[in-house]
Amino acid sequence: MELVEIKQELNSMAKRLADFRGSLDLEFKEERIAELEEKMSDPEFWNDQDAAQTVINEANAIKEMVNTYKELQEVYDDVEVTYELVKEEDDESLLDELQSGVKQLSKDLNEYELQLLLSEPYDKNNAILELHPGAGGTESQDWASMLLRMYTRWSERKGFKVETMDYLPGDEAGVKSVTLLIKGHNAYGYLKAEKGVHRLVRISPFDSSGRRHTSFVSCEVMPELNDDVDITINTEDLKIDTYRASGAGGQHINTTDSAVRITHTPTNTVVTCQSERSQIKNREQAMKMLKAKLYQLRIEEQQQELDEIRGEQKEIGWGSQIRSYVFHPYSMVKDHRTSFESGNTNAVMDGELDGFIDAYLRSMMK
Repeated sequence: MELVEIKQELNSMAKRLADFRGSLDLEFKEERIAELEEKMSDPEFWNDQDAAQTVINEANAIKEMVNTYKELQEVYDDVEVTYELVKEEDDESLLDELQSGVKQLSKDLNEYELQLLLSEPYDKNNAILELHPGAGGTESQDWASMLLRMYTRWSERKGFKVETMDYLPGDEAGVKSVTLLIKGHNAYGYLKAEKGVHRLVRISPFDSSGRRHTSFVSCEVMPELNDDVDITINTEDLKIDTYRASGAGGQHINTTDSAVRITHTPTNTVVTCQSERSQIKNREQAMKMLKAKLYQLRIEEQQQELDEIRGEQKEIGWGSQIRSYVFHPYSMVKDHRTSFESGNTNAVMDGELDGFIDAYLRSMMK
């Protein structure tokens, strides 16, 4: 990269930082932090632990946004100083440092911009992620377990906490279904990009003839909702069953019927939870999951009405996969919504999903 190009890049970065400052509304954010910290200093702050945790999470999220902006501004200032030094001195090592700094800053600005774009009402919430294998028995169940590992690894990379709400192991391998609660700021905002059908093409390890197989898994993603969300659930519409929890390896097997299954009869929506030893806690978590599913149904109905008004037709089913993972006869993961692709299938299956998520979110913002 020549110095002229570097200067153009720096000018572009300066404009982006100014735009970030405007959309961030820095003064308002700092006032909000002060308000929240005043609440946290109240002696009765911890009387309601759930409400207290909500305040702390909001304060931490705003602080992170503000501090990251200030850090990016400081890094930009340092890079600009390095640029001026390179202009004055013909120093190869300084030029390498400048080019490296510009490249890293560009990457950091892109990541920060994406965080600012996550402004939908529930983007900042925790995410409830469900995986359901399609037809194909062991093949699809094994594919579901691979996706389970992929999302777990991605969450770990992000510093998110993963809790298994429900887990039903496959008959021979893999999983029949699994529900995860992924806790972290913007977890839902990121993971909503993963909602849809995921398709795998590979030589089956379960086929003695070594034939190529295609497997499908549906991924559902919902925000974990707080109590202030207006979703009315009538108790007479609920069918509640309890059963004995079970899990892989027997480590979660209980001697009491602590697992809970709730069916919302008007919509035939079913949720299950067996992550806690207490039936009461499992019931509370299951009700949160049900509220999230009913909210998702409401949003989908509203979207369907809009599509009908616009005359749009969207195919729903196994043919409408959002992404294909091809392991044979070549290696490629391609997102059919954005055309973003990666030839490094091992890295993707190891949780390297940011490129796909970034491409989808930016396409939705346009």
